[in-house]
Amino acid sequence: MSATLLLPTLLPMTAFALAASISPGPVNIVCLSSGTHYPIAKGLVFVTGATLGFVALFLAIGAGLYSLLSVVPLLETFSRWAGILFLLYLSYQLLQHDGRLQERAGVKAPGFMTGAMMQWLNPKAWLASAAGIGAYTSADAPYQLWLFAGLYLPICWISLASWVYAGAFLKPYVHRPIILLTVNRALAICLAASAIVLLVE
Repeated sequence: MSATLLLPTLLPMTAFALAASISPGPVNIVCLSSGTHYPIAKGLVFVTGATLGFVALFLAIGAGLYSLLSVVPLLETFSRWAGILFLLYLSYQLLQHDGRLQERAGVKAPGFMTGAMMQWLNPKAWLASAAGIGAYTSADAPYQLWLFAGLYLPICWISLASWVYAGAFLKPYVHRPIILLTVNRALAICLAASAIVLLVE
């Protein structure tokens, strides 16, 4: 299939993937925090895990996982509570940070597996996947799902990485422990608020 024929499909898919990936959410908040607290390389490890985790979730939902949740409500309840607890755990980790930029024992930078797991427990990722697949793919054209996933891979990585770099940009301005402590509290509240939203939905 020629690029000309694919263009009407690619453009809306690209716009949707960019809007869903770069808009604020729990994963983006952790990326910002990681860029503020740790070396950029460590933040990009988290970004890579989150990106691959999301693409895997996207393909799984495209293969029918979302339909399975509607058939087995207990799975949806479990995933919702797992997401709430995970967000609260990450919020607690931020609250534990004492405002010093160096990594302390017991407070490690979120890594690859944390990023991947967070996407599977992230309601924003589930909703974005289900909405995008429903709007821009067809069961009669399986290649569209793989095309969409292929677009999401670089777009999601670049979008999340931009949040890490934004955090790194802010680092010189929040190097004083009292300022960084305030930033930690604000980010922790944002994550906790994300969990509370799940409770009231």
